[in-house]
Amino acid sequence: MLRTGRIGPYRLEGEGVVKRFDPRPPGAIDRKAHEIYKPSVEQRPNIKALTLAQLGQTLKDWGLEGFRFEQVFRWLYQKDAASFEEMSNLSKALRAKLAEHFVIERMTPVQVQTSEDGTRKFLFQLNDKESVESVLIPNEERQTLCISTQVGCAMACSFCLTGTLGLTRNLSHYEIVEQVMAVQRAIGPETRITNVVYMGMGEPLHNFDNVVESVRLLIDEKALNLSKNKVTVSTSGLVPQMLKFGELLDVKLAVSLTGTTDEMRDVLIPVNRKYDLKTLMQACRDYPMKRRNRITFEYTLLKGVNDSLEDAKRLIKLLQGIPAKVNLIPFNEYPGSLYRRCEDETMFRFQKYLLDRHVQANVRTSRGRDILGACGQLKAAMEQRRLPKRSSTAEAGSVL
Repeated sequence: MLRTGRIGPYRLEGEGVVKRFDPRPPGAIDRKAHEIYKPSVEQRPNIKALTLAQLGQTLKDWGLEGFRFEQVFRWLYQKDAASFEEMSNLSKALRAKLAEHFVIERMTPVQVQTSEDGTRKFLFQLNDKESVESVLIPNEERQTLCISTQVGCAMACSFCLTGTLGLTRNLSHYEIVEQVMAVQRAIGPETRITNVVYMGMGEPLHNFDNVVESVRLLIDEKALNLSKNKVTVSTSGLVPQMLKFGELLDVKLAVSLTGTTDEMRDVLIPVNRKYDLKTLMQACRDYPMKRRNRITFEYTLLKGVNDSLEDAKRLIKLLQGIPAKVNLIPFNEYPGSLYRRCEDETMFRFQKYLLDRHVQANVRTSRGRDILGACGQLKAAMEQRRLPKRSSTAEAGSVL
């Protein structure tokens, strides 16, 4: 009886004839034994998806010297090469080898909306058809890009539209950095992105490793070469990750505070149930910072909820012993929001109370409200659908 089939890596082809199973696609099987198998374009990984360590190790394994890594690195990030053929200071043989093993992927916005105030919101569709948004906020002095770190968010903050989505997945470091590079390509070389804030969709420190890798690429002088003082990473209060982040990177930190009591913050920012105000504020006091740096505390003012002078008084007490500044954020309403925007008079009275007691407090100007591009409004609704929640708040603080 003829036997056919597979046993492990081997194929049985009748009468006991055994051939090693070749997993390559049809067309590769007839290659001569001495030829190197070359994967199809579809099988080649995106070279930008490699971490810096992985890219360096790959080139080292190929027997290349360290300066070649720096050359490739600069072409990918500083010069934003679209193909390996552009890498003119590499040998033709190395360019060909890179092209045999990798592709260079680029993200392109599928939709751009422009606000009356000049703010632009960029919608990106990812390879798995999920979507994220970035917002470019221009003014005379700088061009600030607000970028996303996750598809959705697990933090479930009750005043944030993104929090209604639940968490679908983390973004890779490539998908985070490529938002900056793609927007820069879209606006052209005559206008440079000067500031990057990790305040878009998602909790940055919930995606710790990818955010750390992306920040390193943003501030590396051989890559995007942004000043450390021009990069801000925000958190809703993941204390262990926050302290670890401060040990690794010297960029600016912003903490979303918004509530001055645990009872209030448990509702507004549910991760407070795991890391309460006492724990969070002590972590802020312990946070490693260079002299003259300050932690920015983001405080979204909600009408009748946290906008009283008693709240301002408690806020001052919370900030004692911390080099701090406060950003007061007018609530940006969205369809179905549970809260309302407080009156300007209330907001400026709150600010004055802080200033009179020597607490630096700025009122953030809302930008992009007419295109749902303002703080707390990002949703990535490419189709008018609501993503099902896939990760609970209880899970949020225990991932790392």
